[in-house]
Amino acid sequence: MTSQVLRSYIGGAYVPGTAAEKFANLNPATGQVLCEVEIAGAPEVERAIEAARAGFLLWSAMTGAERGRILYKAAQILRARNRELAELEVQDSGKPIQEAEVVDVASGADCIEYFAGLAASIHGHHYGLKNAFAYTTREPLGICVGIGAWNYPLQIACWKSAPALACGNAMIFKPSDLTPLTAAKLAEIYTEAGVPDGVFNVLQGDARSGRMLVAHPEVAKVSLTGSVETGKAIMADAAKTLKRVTMELGGKSALLVFPDADLKQAVSAAMLGNFYTQGEICTNCTRVFVHTDIYDAFLEQLVERTGKLRVGDPMHADTQIGALISRGHMERVLGYIAKGVAEGARLLVGGKRVSRDGLASGNFVEPTIFADCHDEMAIVREEIFGPVMSVLRFSEETEAVARANNTRFGLAAGVFTRDLARAHRVAAQLKSGVCWINNYNITPIEMPFGGMRESGIGHENSQVTIDYYTQLRSVYVELGDVACPYE
Repeated sequence: MTSQVLRSYIGGAYVPGTAAEKFANLNPATGQVLCEVEIAGAPEVERAIEAARAGFLLWSAMTGAERGRILYKAAQILRARNRELAELEVQDSGKPIQEAEVVDVASGADCIEYFAGLAASIHGHHYGLKNAFAYTTREPLGICVGIGAWNYPLQIACWKSAPALACGNAMIFKPSDLTPLTAAKLAEIYTEAGVPDGVFNVLQGDARSGRMLVAHPEVAKVSLTGSVETGKAIMADAAKTLKRVTMELGGKSALLVFPDADLKQAVSAAMLGNFYTQGEICTNCTRVFVHTDIYDAFLEQLVERTGKLRVGDPMHADTQIGALISRGHMERVLGYIAKGVAEGARLLVGGKRVSRDGLASGNFVEPTIFADCHDEMAIVREEIFGPVMSVLRFSEETEAVARANNTRFGLAAGVFTRDLARAHRVAAQLKSGVCWINNYNITPIEMPFGGMRESGIGHENSQVTIDYYTQLRSVYVELGDVACPYE
């Protein structure tokens, strides 16, 4: 990678593309060009497949302990370069440096370290039988493709590559064309740590590059983080060669705040679940259901605290709300805000683009709160992916659960109550892959993460991920004679 042109990283090095097609990578906070990015075409896809095939032969032949030691070194390098990588992530994504420095890089390092520790423990089982026994082995799939999203570029690259590599696979990772920088740095770090050339490749490009990878017959598995629409298209392409798929897609998650909840904590969770990373988080609780007994008190505290949030230059340490990823996405979010007003929701805070104090060239939107929303409004039903919160009133537990479940999504949910029996009862009824009780948006690497319904297939993180990056082989061993009825 140079300061002018970002190329694909294949076989342990940056390689020039065969086509002249490029696109500009922009800083969302300033509109300035960070670099030009080469779009990978069919020759680069084939070169990446060839490199991954060769790398896989070396990597899969190592013991789990050997792979784990190398991955652990990669995690150490990530931590040592935390500030440098965080700054790069801020320039690419527009999120505040105070977030990137404590979450994005650190959580990626945590993930690699976790799977480094699991690598040596991947194993099969023994089954004692009559005059025989059987055993299973867990084996890598081969070449896996990871397709990343633009809201947590480095973290997602780690979440996909760490389990894939721990299990002995090779990976070709295609970052979002809006945030191409840090996946390339991760590739450099893996090489520095001792990962063999070709085991982790980064293919730069747009949707065309990704679809070529998904369609390639030598790819065994595809892991996507993205929109529902993209997921459906990739699943259809993957089905043609029966590739394995895991998908973490969109959501329209609900937070249920009961009358006995700790009000301050519930407001904190609602703010984190709507305004962290400018609202660009798939699990965000953009539907906040508040019991009628505490509805007004909740709104009063919420409005007061939200009004104090600082929108500004993401590189400033005191900035809490950064820039949305692109001009087009900002316009989409502002369009939803206009819909909310037109449909009769009560705008309490925000709702406008921010252009003061030198921010006019960036994609900044004020944290926005709508009250008195109803379930059929566009802002309540559709994923906005911006700093827009809808607050709804409820009276009964069963009503709140039914309304929370009235969506095609099923990624996440939250419950705030001091009544633990109610907390577990409600959590069991919410149709979501993740449910937080008295907190929100906490994703420790030790806990499985995935959605239900149109929010995804499969899981990331935790020990269960090993199942998604290995295949099971069964072997039967006869200790006696073959029971043959033929003479």
